[in-house]
Amino acid sequence: MTRSADSPQRGCYGLRVFTLNGLVSMDQHAADFGSLHLDGGGSGGFQRVAETPCQKNTKLRHFLIYAAYLYKISGMATTEQHPILNLAHSKGVLRTRDVCAAGESRVALAKLVRKGLLSKLGRGLYALPDRPFSENGALAEVSAKSEHGVVCLISALRFHELTTQQSSEIWLAIPHKAHPPKLDYPPLRVVHMSGEAMTAGIESATVAGASVRVFCVAKTVADCFKFRNKLGLDVALEALNEAWAARRVTMDELWRYAQICRVANVMRPYMEALGAKP
Repeated sequence: MTRSADSPQRGCYGLRVFTLNGLVSMDQHAADFGSLHLDGGGSGGFQRVAETPCQKNTKLRHFLIYAAYLYKISGMATTEQHPILNLAHSKGVLRTRDVCAAGESRVALAKLVRKGLLSKLGRGLYALPDRPFSENGALAEVSAKSEHGVVCLISALRFHELTTQQSSEIWLAIPHKAHPPKLDYPPLRVVHMSGEAMTAGIESATVAGASVRVFCVAKTVADCFKFRNKLGLDVALEALNEAWAARRVTMDELWRYAQICRVANVMRPYMEALGAKP
């Protein structure tokens, strides 16, 4: 609401509706009630689509203030200006609890989804719609949805760049009796583990703005031998040879995780073939 420049009457105001690029602010004037401004950004500037002169009265002033307030909280700011979108940009994958922790409301989150400014990846999981898709982004989405899950097997090998195998699924290890996360995308291949086989060798990495838990190289190699019936022995041997050639593991590390995964007797001849006995 701004004071009409072409009106000589004191207390005569006009209501203006502006483009999407504006932010509402209010300045209190000493003599008059005040004025509401939309400080616009971008090339569009301001668009005046309606202006209605009115007499100064308390009820109308309150109505105009409330209308401006509703505009301000309606989530009509640009992507760079909205705090929830800023948060999604920094994190890559956004959870509902991240929004609440930042002091924003679920209502504002839902409005951004309806307007197409956020994409809903699954229950309680969101991301910017124009973000480039990547395999690491898929890992981030899965990890954000599964607090106790650990990236494993083929997905861990690809993360560590130790295989030529392709997979359209994300391999995820979860504890026994735990429920797999519900995601529309990406597809999951869940493996249940227990005891030290589930807790040993976990590393944390930041991927696409999210914290991702993934098994270390040596643990991943041992897991490939443990689940060789699912992957194929050739995948396990490739992982072992690549990790050893790249000096990403030591014999002590391989032997430790082979024992944890109970595949020491299976791995022994292949480890000996590398030129060193455990």
